[in-house]
Amino acid sequence: MADAIIETDLRVKINNRQILKIALPISVAILIPQLNFITNNIFLGHYSTEALAVASITGVYYLIFASIGFGLNNGLQTLISRRAGENKPEEIGKIFSQGVYISLCIAAVSMLLTYFITPVLLRAVIHDPVNAEKAVAFLRIRVWGLPFLYVYQLRNALLVGTNQSRYLIMGTLAEAIANVVFDYLLIFGKFGFPEMGFNGAAVASIIAEFTGMFVIFLVIHNKGITKRFALFKTFKWDRKNASLITSLSAPLVFQHGISIISWEIFYILIERNDTETALAISNTMRNVFGLFGSFTWAFAAASSSMVSNIIGQGRHDQVPYLIRSIVKLSTGMAIIAFIILNLAPELFLSIYGQSDDFIQQGIPVIRVISVAMILMSFSVVWISSVTGTGNTRVSLMIEAATIVLYCIFVYLVLEKFKLGIIYGWMSEWLYWTCLFIPSLIYIRSGRWKRKIL
Repeated sequence: MADAIIETDLRVKINNRQILKIALPISVAILIPQLNFITNNIFLGHYSTEALAVASITGVYYLIFASIGFGLNNGLQTLISRRAGENKPEEIGKIFSQGVYISLCIAAVSMLLTYFITPVLLRAVIHDPVNAEKAVAFLRIRVWGLPFLYVYQLRNALLVGTNQSRYLIMGTLAEAIANVVFDYLLIFGKFGFPEMGFNGAAVASIIAEFTGMFVIFLVIHNKGITKRFALFKTFKWDRKNASLITSLSAPLVFQHGISIISWEIFYILIERNDTETALAISNTMRNVFGLFGSFTWAFAAASSSMVSNIIGQGRHDQVPYLIRSIVKLSTGMAIIAFIILNLAPELFLSIYGQSDDFIQQGIPVIRVISVAMILMSFSVVWISSVTGTGNTRVSLMIEAATIVLYCIFVYLVLEKFKLGIIYGWMSEWLYWTCLFIPSLIYIRSGRWKRKIL
């Protein structure tokens, strides 16, 4: 009987058990792709330092488009969560179908840009022409994974928005296994497969994204979720819902896009002004953020979904209490990560198969990153809660102002004064602080209560 109640009532409760029930499966779903990134870099690090260095630029470039899909996903999730809070399951399938349409259109545009515009830009800004050509060749392969990635990302919006995040793990686990296997086979040319080196990581990632997408939709179908929400019953263009998704998601697409573009600028400045080792170290720092920040991003996703759900229930006054509850859990996890990173930084850096000099140069950067992760643990929950209110234009304005300050900082530190990557990574302290303060002020102001979706 309890299961039947859960199946028909999509409204969330405000307690730690509910928060963890939503956040923990999301954290695993986020953690496994980050392990994929780390696996790619471990294999590439053992293949060559040069490949590991170039992967920092190509990896962040692909993240730009992945983050655009993530922005669409967040907007869709806010809408689905709001309808779940209103207990309107019949509307969820209509919203999801329009999300698929829009994501495939974005993927097509992104692929065209990568083939015809990006090569010109990379050849102009990357200092080493050999590295530029390797990056271009890699991305022209890697970009074919975008349609699979975007459709795959939409399962986050559906499953998290309807409080069924436990099913995320299955597709993500399948993706991880495929990625590790094909990385090994295609980078090094094992068991009769061609030795593709750096480009082998691109092909392996495409196969992994397709595998994850295929498995998660099998799960959705077999668990009856497709039928319950009539996901593809009316799979045709719906102007009303498409416009609603676009208006809500567009600011988030720009928000996440400009955030990662600023990171790409950061890596390009390192490539122009520092050593190949510094660039490779910075690539591993992205892995640190991804691996140890998985719980933080999961709590951020939970906050966006739960805030929207609670507002849909008409419980506006309980939103600040919900956010504070999530922040306590998120920051607690970040403190544990901080302790682990500072107790054994050498252990993490040693897995990339690089020199002792690489490890020694990387240790102080890890310590800077560990502080940034504590700042991120509460900042990202507050900015995600702004998204959950449906005021995505406000979150875009906060992000845009923060990015301007971030870019000025990294330009002065890396290009003007050439202070090196330790000071360059301190930009993360500025970034997360500048996100936190206006988000906190906005939520406390109560102006978001007038927003209707």
